[in-house]
Amino acid sequence: MTTSDHAPQETHRVDSKHEPTVRRGRNKVERRRHIDPTTCERDYDQQEIEFMTAMDDYKRRSGRQFPTWSEVLEVMRSLGYRKVAAPCEIKL
Repeated sequence: MTTSDHAPQETHRVDSKHEPTVRRGRNKVERRRHIDPTTCERDYDQQEIEFMTAMDDYKRRSGRQFPTWSEVLEVMRSLGYRKVAAPCEIKL
């Protein structure tokens, strides 16, 4: 069997500047939140920026590129977060 015997399943364009790509069985995941497709970023609120800055500071000081969940919780506690209400479901 040669490579010419394999037909692509489906093609799609990302945008007019890119060549078509072959879809290989992976489903497109719908984006959550408000993401700017031109920069792949979204508008963050003040609490999110504060948390991201604290995590970045922690990673720089500790030298750990991928903190553990325990370390993430430690950073959250350092920002003053405490469990004061019953857990609730996260809205996706």
